[in-house]
Amino acid sequence: MDFDLECENLTKRFGVLTAVDEVSFTVPEGSFFSILGPSGCGKTTLMRMIAGFESPDNGNIRIKGEPVVGLPPNRRNVKMVFQHLALFPMMNVGENIAYGLRCRGAARDEIRRRVGDVLERVGLPDAAGKEIHQLSGGQKQRIAIARCMVLDPDVLLLDEPLGALDLKLREHMKVELKLLQHQFGTTFVYITHDQSEALVMSDRVAVMRDGRFDQIDTPQALYHNPQSAFVAGFVGDSNRWNGRVTRVSGDELVLETAAGLVLTGRTAGDSALRAGDRADIYVRPEAITTTRAGGSSGGGNPSDGANSLDGIIDSLLFNGANSRILVRTADDRLIEAHLPLTGDNSDLGDGERVTLSWPSDYSRCFAPLEG
Repeated sequence: MDFDLECENLTKRFGVLTAVDEVSFTVPEGSFFSILGPSGCGKTTLMRMIAGFESPDNGNIRIKGEPVVGLPPNRRNVKMVFQHLALFPMMNVGENIAYGLRCRGAARDEIRRRVGDVLERVGLPDAAGKEIHQLSGGQKQRIAIARCMVLDPDVLLLDEPLGALDLKLREHMKVELKLLQHQFGTTFVYITHDQSEALVMSDRVAVMRDGRFDQIDTPQALYHNPQSAFVAGFVGDSNRWNGRVTRVSGDELVLETAAGLVLTGRTAGDSALRAGDRADIYVRPEAITTTRAGGSSGGGNPSDGANSLDGIIDSLLFNGANSRILVRTADDRLIEAHLPLTGDNSDLGDGERVTLSWPSDYSRCFAPLEG
């Protein structure tokens, strides 16, 4: 496999603070790779080292197999789309895109041809003469990308470029960016704190915390098989509550909680847990089936690989297909569950007694997250 970007043991310190701590990863040629993490985790510092705006204290960076540590930004075939885009307001669209080519001394006819070609590819073929203030937010995003792509970079770095957009436009631009990356075939490295952006657009995602990567995986694997408590809680929505391991049995763990017993499937992330250990349980709302409490009592007594808890609906959270309910269990804990919009339970209401059930394979448990 060919890699457009290879980072090995990258470390960056600012005084006593270690912002990036021995991070290693590779990005295959032509892929969309995202670095996902909360503010202050080190992802922007990592990207600035790749771009050449910061020098690592230790480690190596290779672009297309060539080492670039020590080279200034203009000697690396890497371009960057900044969070606030940094388009030149005194230049029109065509002049913005042509700026890098002019700095390289390209001929006028070549500049005209390449600007026209890249505008066609980002879907704005007639925008060359427009002023920047005449563009919508989404159009500005595409012009910022066009300004980089006209220079044929090996890697395009994107520093939270959707952060300033409203929600509806941000949702639209997630799809647009994915399509643009496929169209150009250029490797995109994208940083964000928004897990939805990372999951929708990426071929692989690295989840970053405190200067290190917790897990690098496909979006599907991160979501369904998190390998740490941080990833389980940060990627997607999850219910979390604590318990104590009472039994380890083959591929399952049995935990005692204040609401009853809970079964969870074993993963690599919980391999160190033993009977008597404290653990946090994570269950996604959409994994939980809600039914009116009936003939069989849940009460926290799992059977046949399934979990069952009784509770009372505390409130409804209507949001179309993403509607949820909050159910208060016997230990006064609120559990969020998917609200069915069709079928016998679509008219559930506040105060009703319900049973929550889910297969053990949809539970994950880990040692409690420190801090």
